[in-house]
Amino acid sequence: MPEEAPTTATPRPGHTDELLYERRGALGRILLNRPRAINSLTTPMVESLLAQLQDWAGDDEVASVSIEGVGPKGLCAGGDMRAAREATLEGRDDAVVFWDHEYQVNAAIATYPKPYVAFMDGIVMGGGVGVSAHGSLRLATERTRLAMPETAIGFFPDVAGCWWLAKAPGELGPYLAMSGASMTGADAVATGFADALIPSDEIPSLLDRLADGERLDPSVGDTDPTSPLVAQRGWIDECFAGDDPAVILGRLEAHGSEEARQCASDIRTKSPLSVAVALEAVRRAARMRSIKEVLQQDRVLGWHFWERSDMPEGVRVVLVDKGKGAPPRWLWDRVEDVPHDVVQGMFVR
Repeated sequence: MPEEAPTTATPRPGHTDELLYERRGALGRILLNRPRAINSLTTPMVESLLAQLQDWAGDDEVASVSIEGVGPKGLCAGGDMRAAREATLEGRDDAVVFWDHEYQVNAAIATYPKPYVAFMDGIVMGGGVGVSAHGSLRLATERTRLAMPETAIGFFPDVAGCWWLAKAPGELGPYLAMSGASMTGADAVATGFADALIPSDEIPSLLDRLADGERLDPSVGDTDPTSPLVAQRGWIDECFAGDDPAVILGRLEAHGSEEARQCASDIRTKSPLSVAVALEAVRRAARMRSIKEVLQQDRVLGWHFWERSDMPEGVRVVLVDKGKGAPPRWLWDRVEDVPHDVVQGMFVR
């Protein structure tokens, strides 16, 4: 990822410089430019991105599009959940507006008529998954740390992340959704979030090839790297089977594997409501036929999480107090306490 944006990259007229664009030959290059916030997305940024994608889709001189994050830390750490929390506490629906625009961008990427190449270098979380994993070529690196960590902040894996979680081998999807565990670049390939693993120092040469009009495919990297996560499938597949999060936690806590018991302890720190909804969302996504359907599910869930959820409390603990303040006070103390009908009701509007 570039340490600084190239001087030739500019914002759309009338838009923030937190999102920049560069035309390099046949390539339309997107640069997320909030490095101090690990390029977290805002409403103006996703509005700008959607408009630019629409423009380049109709530009015959643009053969492909790429996306990167500026700065040393990563592509994108997700949506700006601090801002979403503040708006929610004030009774404003800014968060819902943001999610609607963000999901439009996710849908546009998933159906983009030209090659969309995502360089998933460094941190790729939440909304960062949404602007990369739905592309036509997703390239992870040795620096990739990919996660859908929303249960920690009282939210759920959105941006159609459940589409890929549901397709991951065995029970890796429910494990990742409920625990929010981080994946390496090799794990991202193994679970379907990325197509190939490349060395991060090859990104500049790949950009040159795209600028020259070359159409890249997964053969530019390793499509079958050794995944540390896949090596853990024994206890994960055994414990995460089924639709009952309380049963899953019981299996983890009683398991002979230290990794399983530690996983249970980690999940116990997350929002019980979010953990239960995350599992149900993955199971439902497995029965869906398109990313569009999953995004519609995300919209419904987003409304419910805005109206009443653990999100303001989770964001306070993780992102505002950074774990140094009072412990979270969730709506329910334990996953076992979350009523089944409440979880089911979150999917209906």
